[in-house]
Amino acid sequence: MSVPATSTSDADMTPPSRAELVCALSHIPEAVSAVRRRARAVLVQWRVPAPTADDALLVISELTTNAIVHALAPAVLRLSIPEVGSRRALRIEVTDAGPVPQRRTSPDGPHPVEHKENGRGTGIVAALSTRHGISRRPERTTRWADLHMGT
Repeated sequence: MSVPATSTSDADMTPPSRAELVCALSHIPEAVSAVRRRARAVLVQWRVPAPTADDALLVISELTTNAIVHALAPAVLRLSIPEVGSRRALRIEVTDAGPVPQRRTSPDGPHPVEHKENGRGTGIVAALSTRHGISRRPERTTRWADLHMGT
């Protein structure tokens, strides 16, 4: 579902984009595959080069999963292609209502070794993007990444 665009991150200082998609994320695991399908269709419509689109879908998966698993609702995905001189980049942003409050772990709870499959998302986003970061504001957090699209 698309919602009106709102100012959400460091992109506030970039000129208006020529292409933009904003999607609300349901706070359920199935939302990740649904938003990937929607994003894939939009990236094709925008004629984003296939290698960039493939990387973008992986970054979208990582950022949306992070918002659904580790943050409070609501969450929103924003894709845009800002007009920045002659360089073309795809901006991916996921804004959520901030981190879920940490619960105290019990001595019988899971140990860090049992969670080796988690925690790789930031490294994946860093490897695939030309720039990435986090913008924190009261009651919301935006994780963003820019992917190079060529000229």
